[in-house]
Amino acid sequence: MQIEIFSDVICPWCFIGKRRLDYVLDLDIGIDVELTWRPYQLYPQLPKEGIERGAFLRARYGEGADRTKTPSRIARDAEEVGIKFNYGAVERVPNTLNAHRLLGSYDGAAQHDLSEALFQAYFCDGRDVGDNAVLADIAAENGADRQTTLEYLESDADLRETEAMLVENPSFGVEAVPTYRLGGLYLLPGAQTPDVMVQFIKRAAMKLEANAS
Repeated sequence: MQIEIFSDVICPWCFIGKRRLDYVLDLDIGIDVELTWRPYQLYPQLPKEGIERGAFLRARYGEGADRTKTPSRIARDAEEVGIKFNYGAVERVPNTLNAHRLLGSYDGAAQHDLSEALFQAYFCDGRDVGDNAVLADIAAENGADRQTTLEYLESDADLRETEAMLVENPSFGVEAVPTYRLGGLYLLPGAQTPDVMVQFIKRAAMKLEANAS
């Protein structure tokens, strides 16, 4: 079964959902699952260079916003899957278009691994995943050629295709992330628990099998 993961690399619940999905993939039900990461932008209106995170938070939440604090529910659920957010290290909220282009240039296990690396880079290390040089560094740390990656990001390769996919999201019913689409038909929104994911995968597989017969 194909599972498409609609996600943004600066969405904390997407990171938590990714770790929960990893648990499911290690079970027997995950043996025949094929993953594809799909782009979604939480803040598509951000300038190409992103915005200083303190200014971003003040604009959204007022002058008292604390950029170093991890919301309690996020911190609790993250801890359960082995993530320790470090919001104090995050200096910028990036425009993630090029991060999605990079992720879309991979597939299979390599794409899934890169998604983890991008989440880690932003949420745990405070790296600017909107900066092409940083993205090229992350790709190189995961086995790619840095210069080739940088040249790709500095070009317009796959730009229109990525933008088109972002525009298509509402037509699929994807209005927030994470959202999972199973077999091209069935949507599961939110960073669901592994138990919920397992049950949904089972039901989707049964429906797909029935439709095929």
